[in-house]
Amino acid sequence: MKLRQAVEQYLSLKRSLGFPFHTESQILKAFSRAMKRSTLGQIQPKAVRVFLDGRGPVTRNWSRKWVALRGFYDFALARGLARRSPLPAEAPKVEVIFAPYIYTQQELQRLLQAITPEATGRLSAPTVRTLVLLLYGAGLRLSEALKLESADVDLQASVLCVRQSKFFKTRLVPIGPKLAGVLRDYERKRPGLSGSEGCFFRTDSGLPVSRSAMERVFARLRLTAEVKRTDAGRSQPRLHDLRHTAAVHRLVTWYREGADVQSLLVKLSAYLGHVDIAATQKYLTLTPELRQQASARFVRYALGGAHE
Repeated sequence: MKLRQAVEQYLSLKRSLGFPFHTESQILKAFSRAMKRSTLGQIQPKAVRVFLDGRGPVTRNWSRKWVALRGFYDFALARGLARRSPLPAEAPKVEVIFAPYIYTQQELQRLLQAITPEATGRLSAPTVRTLVLLLYGAGLRLSEALKLESADVDLQASVLCVRQSKFFKTRLVPIGPKLAGVLRDYERKRPGLSGSEGCFFRTDSGLPVSRSAMERVFARLRLTAEVKRTDAGRSQPRLHDLRHTAAVHRLVTWYREGADVQSLLVKLSAYLGHVDIAATQKYLTLTPELRQQASARFVRYALGGAHE
Protein backbone atom coordinates (compact mmCIF):
# COMPACT_ATOMS: atom_id res chain seq x y z
CA MET A 1 0.00 0.00 0.00
CA LYS A 2 1.14 3.52 -0.76
CA LEU A 3 2.21 5.52 2.27
CA ARG A 4 -0.14 8.36 1.35
CA GLN A 5 -3.16 6.03 1.36
CA ALA A 6 -2.22 4.51 4.71
CA VAL A 7 -1.77 7.96 6.26
CA GLU A 8 -5.22 9.02 5.04
CA GLN A 9 -6.76 5.88 6.56
CA TYR A 10 -5.06 6.56 9.88
CA LEU A 11 -6.10 10.22 9.98
CA SER A 12 -9.70 9.33 9.06
CA LEU A 13 -9.83 6.82 11.91
CA LYS A 14 -8.48 9.27 14.47
CA ARG A 15 -10.84 12.04 13.41
CA SER A 16 -13.82 9.68 13.51
CA LEU A 17 -12.90 8.97 17.14
CA GLY A 18 -12.99 12.68 17.94
CA PHE A 19 -9.27 13.47 18.07
CA PRO A 20 -8.43 16.97 16.72
CA PHE A 21 -5.07 15.72 15.40
CA HIS A 22 -4.01 19.08 13.89
CA THR A 23 -0.28 18.84 14.55
CA GLU A 24 -0.12 15.10 13.91
CA SER A 25 -1.90 15.56 10.58
CA GLN A 26 0.63 18.17 9.46
CA ILE A 27 3.55 15.95 10.49
CA LEU A 28 2.23 12.84 8.76
CA LYS A 29 1.37 14.70 5.56
CA ALA A 30 4.87 16.22 5.55
CA PHE A 31 6.31 12.73 6.05
CA SER A 32 4.24 11.42 3.16
CA ARG A 33 5.50 14.21 0.90
CA ALA A 34 9.10 13.62 1.98
CA MET A 35 8.84 9.90 1.14
CA LYS A 36 7.27 10.82 -2.23
CA ARG A 37 5.42 7.90 -3.84
CA SER A 38 6.90 5.16 -1.65
CA THR A 39 4.95 2.18 -0.43
CA LEU A 40 5.12 1.34 3.26
CA GLY A 41 7.53 -1.51 2.57
CA GLN A 42 9.98 0.73 0.67
CA ILE A 43 10.59 3.20 3.50
CA GLN A 44 14.02 2.70 5.04
CA PRO A 45 15.23 3.68 8.54
CA LYS A 46 17.83 6.05 7.06
CA ALA A 47 15.17 8.04 5.19
CA VAL A 48 13.03 8.23 8.31
CA ARG A 49 15.98 9.49 10.33
CA VAL A 50 16.65 12.23 7.76
CA PHE A 51 13.03 13.35 8.12
CA LEU A 52 13.21 13.31 11.91
CA ASP A 53 16.54 15.15 12.11
CA GLY A 54 15.56 17.97 9.77
CA ARG A 55 18.21 20.60 9.11
CA GLY A 56 18.95 22.03 12.54
CA PRO A 57 19.78 20.80 16.04
CA VAL A 58 17.57 18.27 17.80
CA THR A 59 14.62 20.04 19.40
CA ARG A 60 11.25 19.06 20.87
CA ASN A 61 9.96 18.96 17.30
CA TRP A 62 12.03 15.79 16.78
CA SER A 63 10.04 14.11 19.56
CA ARG A 64 6.74 15.41 18.19
CA LYS A 65 7.48 13.90 14.79
CA TRP A 66 8.65 10.64 16.36
CA VAL A 67 5.50 10.29 18.50
CA ALA A 68 3.24 11.03 15.51
CA LEU A 69 5.04 8.46 13.35
CA ARG A 70 5.03 5.88 16.14
CA GLY A 71 1.26 6.13 16.43
CA PHE A 72 0.92 5.74 12.67
CA TYR A 73 3.19 2.69 12.51
CA ASP A 74 1.41 1.06 15.45
CA PHE A 75 -1.76 1.42 13.39
CA ALA A 76 -0.09 0.05 10.23
CA LEU A 77 1.47 -2.93 12.00
CA ALA A 78 -1.77 -3.86 13.79
CA ARG A 79 -3.62 -3.97 10.47
CA GLY A 80 -0.96 -5.79 8.52
CA LEU A 81 -0.23 -2.77 6.32
CA ALA A 82 3.46 -2.90 7.27
CA ARG A 83 5.74 -5.72 8.41
CA ARG A 84 8.16 -3.59 10.36
CA SER A 85 8.63 -0.12 11.74
CA PRO A 86 11.58 1.89 10.37
CA LEU A 87 11.54 4.24 13.38
CA PRO A 88 14.39 4.57 15.90
CA ALA A 89 13.59 2.68 19.09
CA GLU A 90 13.60 5.84 21.22
CA ALA A 91 13.44 9.61 20.85
CA PRO A 92 16.45 11.56 22.15
CA LYS A 93 15.96 13.45 25.38
CA VAL A 94 15.88 17.17 24.74
CA GLU A 95 15.76 19.70 27.52
CA VAL A 96 14.15 22.86 26.23
CA ILE A 97 13.15 25.77 28.42
CA PHE A 98 9.69 26.81 27.34
CA ALA A 99 9.68 30.52 26.62
CA PRO A 100 6.42 31.98 25.32
CA TYR A 101 6.53 35.46 23.84
CA ILE A 102 4.65 38.11 25.82
CA TYR A 103 3.48 40.97 23.61
CA THR A 104 3.63 44.53 24.89
CA GLN A 105 0.58 46.77 24.54
CA GLN A 106 2.46 48.72 21.87
CA GLU A 107 3.15 45.53 19.88
CA LEU A 108 -0.50 44.54 20.08
CA GLN A 109 -1.47 47.94 18.71
CA ARG A 110 0.99 47.61 15.84
CA LEU A 111 -0.35 44.15 14.99
CA LEU A 112 -3.91 45.50 14.84
CA GLN A 113 -2.80 48.46 12.70
CA ALA A 114 -1.11 46.03 10.29
CA ILE A 115 -4.42 44.27 9.54
CA THR A 116 -5.36 45.54 6.09
CA PRO A 117 -7.08 43.86 3.12
CA GLU A 118 -3.69 43.68 1.39
CA ALA A 119 -2.12 41.87 4.35
CA THR A 120 -4.93 39.40 5.05
CA GLY A 121 -5.27 38.05 1.50
CA ARG A 122 -8.11 35.55 1.21
CA LEU A 123 -9.29 36.19 4.74
CA SER A 124 -11.19 39.41 5.31
CA ALA A 125 -9.55 42.06 7.48
CA PRO A 126 -12.54 42.09 9.92
CA THR A 127 -12.23 38.32 10.36
CA VAL A 128 -8.53 38.50 11.18
CA ARG A 129 -8.94 41.51 13.47
CA THR A 130 -11.80 39.91 15.40
CA LEU A 131 -9.88 36.66 15.81
CA VAL A 132 -6.79 38.45 17.14
CA LEU A 133 -8.88 40.43 19.61
CA LEU A 134 -10.73 37.29 20.72
CA LEU A 135 -7.53 35.28 21.28
CA TYR A 136 -6.15 38.06 23.45
CA GLY A 137 -9.39 39.25 25.05
CA ALA A 138 -10.68 35.81 26.06
CA GLY A 139 -7.40 33.89 26.18
CA LEU A 140 -8.69 31.23 23.81
CA ARG A 141 -6.60 28.69 21.96
CA LEU A 142 -6.71 29.24 18.19
CA SER A 143 -8.40 25.86 17.69
CA GLU A 144 -11.10 26.82 20.21
CA ALA A 145 -11.82 30.10 18.45
CA LEU A 146 -11.99 28.52 14.99
CA LYS A 147 -14.35 25.75 16.20
CA LEU A 148 -16.89 28.20 17.65
CA GLU A 149 -20.30 27.74 16.11
CA SER A 150 -22.67 30.68 15.83
CA ALA A 151 -24.86 29.04 18.49
CA ASP A 152 -21.86 28.97 20.86
CA VAL A 153 -21.57 32.77 20.86
CA ASP A 154 -24.23 34.18 23.17
CA LEU A 155 -23.75 37.93 22.85
CA GLN A 156 -26.81 38.80 24.91
CA ALA A 157 -25.32 37.03 27.93
CA SER A 158 -21.71 37.82 26.85
CA VAL A 159 -20.71 34.16 27.17
CA LEU A 160 -18.88 31.80 24.82
CA CYS A 161 -19.41 28.05 24.96
CA VAL A 162 -16.09 26.38 24.15
CA ARG A 163 -16.89 22.75 23.32
CA GLN A 164 -14.62 19.72 23.39
CA SER A 165 -11.37 21.66 23.69
CA LYS A 166 -8.08 20.22 24.92
CA PHE A 167 -8.61 17.13 27.08
CA PHE A 168 -12.18 17.01 25.62
CA LYS A 169 -13.49 19.55 28.12
CA THR A 170 -16.33 22.00 27.54
CA ARG A 171 -16.43 25.31 29.42
CA LEU A 172 -18.28 28.62 29.50
CA VAL A 173 -16.11 31.71 28.95
CA PRO A 174 -17.56 35.07 30.04
CA ILE A 175 -16.35 38.05 28.01
CA GLY A 176 -16.32 41.79 28.71
CA PRO A 177 -18.59 44.37 27.07
CA LYS A 178 -15.90 45.70 24.70
CA LEU A 179 -15.08 42.25 23.32
CA ALA A 180 -18.78 41.41 23.10
CA GLY A 181 -19.22 44.59 21.06
CA VAL A 182 -16.41 43.55 18.71
CA LEU A 183 -18.01 40.12 18.18
CA ARG A 184 -21.45 41.67 17.71
CA ASP A 185 -20.13 44.01 15.04
CA TYR A 186 -18.38 41.13 13.27
CA GLU A 187 -21.50 38.95 13.43
CA ARG A 188 -23.49 41.71 11.77
CA LYS A 189 -20.98 42.32 8.98
CA ARG A 190 -19.13 39.03 8.64
CA PRO A 191 -18.47 37.65 5.16
CA GLY A 192 -20.01 34.58 3.66
CA LEU A 193 -23.42 33.13 4.41
CA SER A 194 -25.72 34.93 6.79
CA GLY A 195 -27.74 33.21 9.47
CA SER A 196 -27.27 31.68 12.89
CA GLU A 197 -25.91 28.28 11.83
CA GLY A 198 -22.41 27.12 11.01
CA CYS A 199 -19.00 28.37 12.06
CA PHE A 200 -18.85 31.81 13.61
CA PHE A 201 -15.62 32.73 11.77
CA ARG A 202 -15.96 32.37 8.01
CA THR A 203 -14.09 33.11 4.81
CA ASP A 204 -15.57 35.31 2.11
CA SER A 205 -17.11 32.22 0.55
CA GLY A 206 -18.75 31.13 3.81
CA LEU A 207 -16.29 28.33 4.60
CA PRO A 208 -14.70 27.81 8.03
CA VAL A 209 -11.41 29.64 8.57
CA SER A 210 -8.52 27.14 8.62
CA ARG A 211 -5.73 27.16 11.17
CA SER A 212 -3.03 27.21 8.49
CA ALA A 213 -4.58 30.19 6.69
CA MET A 214 -4.77 32.21 9.90
CA GLU A 215 -1.19 31.35 10.85
CA ARG A 216 0.10 32.40 7.42
CA VAL A 217 -1.69 35.73 7.68
CA PHE A 218 -0.38 36.30 11.19
CA ALA A 219 3.20 35.65 10.07
CA ARG A 220 2.81 38.48 7.53
CA LEU A 221 1.27 40.77 10.14
CA ARG A 222 4.14 40.12 12.52
CA LEU A 223 6.69 41.12 9.90
CA THR A 224 4.74 44.25 8.93
CA ALA A 225 4.35 45.25 12.58
CA GLU A 226 8.05 44.53 13.23
CA VAL A 227 7.30 42.23 16.15
CA LYS A 228 10.14 39.77 16.66
CA ARG A 229 12.10 38.02 19.36
CA THR A 230 15.34 39.48 20.60
CA ASP A 231 15.88 36.90 23.35
CA ALA A 232 17.12 33.31 23.16
CA GLY A 233 13.71 31.86 22.35
CA ARG A 234 13.66 29.61 19.31
CA SER A 235 10.28 30.42 17.79
CA GLN A 236 9.11 33.80 16.61
CA PRO A 237 5.99 35.27 18.28
CA ARG A 238 2.98 33.08 17.56
CA LEU A 239 -0.78 33.40 17.64
CA HIS A 240 -0.82 31.08 20.66
CA ASP A 241 1.35 33.59 22.51
CA LEU A 242 -1.66 35.92 22.60
CA ARG A 243 -3.14 33.46 25.12
CA HIS A 244 0.02 33.59 27.23
CA THR A 245 0.00 37.38 26.98
CA ALA A 246 -3.61 37.56 28.15
CA ALA A 247 -2.72 35.55 31.28
CA VAL A 248 0.34 37.68 32.12
CA HIS A 249 -1.44 40.99 31.51
CA ARG A 250 -4.32 39.87 33.72
CA LEU A 251 -1.89 39.02 36.50
CA VAL A 252 -0.20 42.43 36.21
CA THR A 253 -3.60 44.14 36.44
CA TRP A 254 -4.47 42.18 39.59
CA TYR A 255 -1.19 43.16 41.20
CA ARG A 256 -1.84 46.82 40.37
CA GLU A 257 -5.32 46.59 41.86
CA GLY A 258 -4.01 45.02 45.06
CA ALA A 259 -6.13 41.90 44.49
CA ASP A 260 -5.65 38.53 46.17
CA VAL A 261 -3.59 37.07 43.32
CA GLN A 262 -3.14 33.58 44.77
CA SER A 263 -6.87 32.92 45.07
CA LEU A 264 -7.57 34.51 41.68
CA LEU A 265 -5.05 32.21 39.99
CA VAL A 266 -7.44 29.32 40.59
CA LYS A 267 -10.18 31.22 38.75
CA LEU A 268 -7.79 32.12 35.92
CA SER A 269 -6.88 28.45 35.58
CA ALA A 270 -10.56 27.50 35.21
CA TYR A 271 -11.15 30.37 32.76
CA LEU A 272 -8.31 29.20 30.52
CA GLY A 273 -9.53 25.60 30.64
CA HIS A 274 -6.47 24.18 32.37
CA VAL A 275 -6.61 20.91 34.27
CA ASP A 276 -4.84 22.41 37.28
CA ILE A 277 -3.11 25.57 38.47
CA ALA A 278 0.34 24.16 37.61
CA ALA A 279 -0.56 24.38 33.91
CA THR A 280 -1.52 28.04 34.37
CA GLN A 281 1.71 28.84 36.17
CA LYS A 282 3.65 27.73 33.08
CA TYR A 283 1.92 30.54 31.19
CA LEU A 284 3.09 33.22 33.58
CA THR A 285 6.40 34.34 32.12
CA LEU A 286 8.14 36.78 34.45
CA THR A 287 8.18 39.93 32.32
CA PRO A 288 9.84 43.12 33.65
CA GLU A 289 6.43 44.64 34.38
CA LEU A 290 5.21 41.55 36.20
CA ARG A 291 8.46 41.37 38.17
CA GLN A 292 8.08 45.02 39.15
CA GLN A 293 4.50 44.58 40.33
CA ALA A 294 5.31 41.40 42.26
CA SER A 295 8.33 43.07 43.90
CA ALA A 296 6.25 46.08 44.90
CA ARG A 297 3.66 43.75 46.45
CA PHE A 298 6.38 41.94 48.40
CA VAL A 299 7.85 45.21 49.68
CA ARG A 300 4.44 46.37 50.92
CA TYR A 301 3.92 43.02 52.62
CA ALA A 302 7.38 43.06 54.22
CA LEU A 303 6.80 46.57 55.57
CA GLY A 304 3.44 45.61 56.95
CA GLY A 305 1.53 47.78 54.51
CA ALA A 306 -0.39 44.89 52.98
CA HIS A 307 -1.55 41.52 54.23
CA GLU A 308 -2.37 38.69 51.91
